[in-house]
Amino acid sequence: MPNGKSLTLGLIVGSVVGAAYTLLNTPSSGRDLRENARLKSENLKTTVLSLREEGTQLKDQIAQTSKEAAELIKELSEDVKTSVESWKQTVEPHQKNIQKYLEQIEASLKELEEKAKDEQQNNDTQPSHEVVNHQ
Repeated sequence: MPNGKSLTLGLIVGSVVGAAYTLLNTPSSGRDLRENARLKSENLKTTVLSLREEGTQLKDQIAQTSKEAAELIKELSEDVKTSVESWKQTVEPHQKNIQKYLEQIEASLKELEEKAKDEQQNNDTQPSHEVVNHQ
């Protein structure tokens, strides 16, 4: 079994040399590696919590903005309604006057038409006086 002993001894020596080489050439120790992993994990956790908080703030801000917009639209609608009513009250008396004047003009036109018609009929029914020159 000398071959078995030398194989075992070779494996042990090779493992020790490999481990020593790895420890000497590793950029950071296991402790440093664990510390870096912990810091990165904390940074990731902080980032996720920050994003979550910002998302909540954004959601609240959108809700507030939509509520304010609904109130603004309601106020604007009421203002427009009030303005239209005010305009109607301002225009209505003038509208009645205009309507009255239009009725007067229409009546005057009818009178003129009747007078013109009567004159035409009178001209048509009257004998014409022609002057006849006898020479």
